[in-house]
Amino acid sequence: MGEVMKAKRIKKQNDIKKIILTVIILALISIILIYLYYTYKKIDIDKSNYEIERVQSTMSEKTVESEEKDSKTVADTLENTMDSVVGISKLKDNGSSIFSNNNETSLGLGTGIIVSENGYILSNEHVTGGKYSTCYITLENSKKYDGTVVWSDADLDLSITKIDAKDLKYIKLGDSSNIRIGENVYAIGNPIGFEFRRTVTSGIISSKNRSIKLEENDDVSYMSDLIQTDATINPGNSGGPLIYPNGEVIGINTVKISSAEGIGFAVPINVVKPVIKSFVENDSFEQATMGVYAYDKNVIPYLDSNINFSKGIYVAQIIKNGPAYKTDLKEKDIINSIDGKELNTMNDLREYIYSKKPNDIVNLEVYRGRININIKIKLGKEQ
Repeated sequence: MGEVMKAKRIKKQNDIKKIILTVIILALISIILIYLYYTYKKIDIDKSNYEIERVQSTMSEKTVESEEKDSKTVADTLENTMDSVVGISKLKDNGSSIFSNNNETSLGLGTGIIVSENGYILSNEHVTGGKYSTCYITLENSKKYDGTVVWSDADLDLSITKIDAKDLKYIKLGDSSNIRIGENVYAIGNPIGFEFRRTVTSGIISSKNRSIKLEENDDVSYMSDLIQTDATINPGNSGGPLIYPNGEVIGINTVKISSAEGIGFAVPINVVKPVIKSFVENDSFEQATMGVYAYDKNVIPYLDSNINFSKGIYVAQIIKNGPAYKTDLKEKDIINSIDGKELNTMNDLREYIYSKKPNDIVNLEVYRGRININIKIKLGKEQ
C-alpha cells in the first residue's frame, strides 16, 4: 500500500514538473514571438517613415521644380508682353528718345499699350491729352511716331491714340469681370525716366469696384468701379497695363493715392473693349449717348448721404435737349437695367452704351418710388 502511494506521489510531482516546464516553454515562446513582432513592426515603421520622407522629399522637389517652372513661365510671359508697352510724351524731345532724366511732369511722360497691329494705342487721357491732341510715342525698338488721339473719355481717364505703323505686336486683352481679390497681378510702366523704362512691379488685387473722389484746384470729379492693387504704381506708370501672370490685360493703371503706400488703381479693361473693337474693325468709332449724368451706389455717398439704393444707376441730371430729355425718364430715377442687362456700376452702363450706335433704341427698366417703369430711348451721337 505504501509503495502505491509513493508511486502516485512521484507521478503527481512529475506531472507538476511537466506542467511547469510547459508553462516556461510557452512563456519563452511568447516572449520570442512578442520580440519578433515588435522587431518587425519597428522595421515596418522605419520603412514607412522612410517612404513618407522619400515621398515628401520628392513632392518638395517637384514643388520647387513647379515653382521654378511657373516663375520662368511668368518671366517669359512678361518679357514677351514688353514689346507691346510704349512710352508716351506730350512734348517732343530733342534727343534720341522721349525717355530722359527729366521727370514725368516736365515731359508729360507716361505709358501706353498697343492694342492692334495697325497702330492703335490705349492709355490714359491725362497722359495723351484729349481727343484730337498730338502726343509722341516711342516703341520698344526705340522707333518714334507722332500720334493723334482719336478717342478719349475724361470720366474714365482713358484714350486711344493712332500712329502710322503696321505689323505691330499687340497685347492680349483679358476679362476684368471675373477678377478676384488676392489674385496675383503685375504692373508695367515707365515710372520716372529712361533708366527705368518698362519697369515691372508685382502685387495682388487688393479690392474691386472702388470709387474715389479726385480734387484738383476747384475741380471735383469721381472715378468708380476701379481695381485696387498694391503693385507699385508711380506717376509714369499711368496708362500702362495691369496684367495677369498669363499676360492678359485686366486694367489700365490710372491713379495713385500719394498719401498712402501700396494703394494704386486701374480702370477695368472690359469697359473700353467695345471702343477698341470698333477702331480695329472699322477704323472709327461713333460714340452713342443717352444724355444723362448718373452715378452708381458707390459714388452717391460723396454727393448726398441721404440717397440710398442697393443696385442700379441714379439719374442725377438729364441733359437739356439730349436723347433722354423728352422721354419719361426723370431725375432721381434709378435705372435697374438696360435691354435686360442688370446695372450695378457706371461702367456696366458705359460698356453697354459703347457697344451701341447712335439712333439705336434701348429699353430701360426704371425704379421710381415704389413702381417699376419701362422707358425706351433713342440714343444720340456724342459730340
